[in-house]
Order: sequence, then structure tokens, then C-alpha cells
Amino acid sequence: MTAAESAGSLLVTQVRSAISTKPKHRGTLRALGLRGVGQSHILPDRPEVRGMLARVPHLVTVEPASAVDTAAQNDRAAATRRARRAAEGRQES
Repeated sequence: MTAAESAGSLLVTQVRSAISTKPKHRGTLRALGLRGVGQSHILPDRPEVRGMLARVPHLVTVEPASAVDTAAQNDRAAATRRARRAAEGRQES
């Protein structure tokens, strides 16, 4: 792995169900932000994330994430935070 690849992000998609898997595997999927088959999450390419992915390679696919994918996920997360704050009646900061 080169330095340019390690500075990027990974698009992780759950492709198999966690049903009938070990509890540690289910916990690892949750820690990766995956809740069900077909869900994707963009994660930083760091050793701790790579270690989690190494525990569940039979349940996920991993691809390099483009900058567009990363920006889209960040926009969705920001919109979700704003909606939750509005629902709770808190002011936007």
C-alpha cells in the first residue's frame, strides 16, 4: 500500500447478512456503521479500520471511495444533524 492510498477513504458495503454469524462479527459490522445488507459506509483508510475489515471479509466488499462519495456522505450526515437539532428545538450553531 502506498502513502497516497493510505490517506484515502474506503467504501465498505455489507453484502451478506449477519444472521448466524458470531457475536463478535456482528459487533464488528456495527462498529463499521453497517446495519444491514446493501448498506454502505465511507471510512478512513487506517490500520484499525483495516483490522476490523479483516475480521469480516466474507460479509463485506471494500472499494476505494472517490471524493464525490465522501462529500455526499458528509452532506447527508450534516443534513441529518440539522434535522435532529431542529426536531429537538435546539438552535443551529
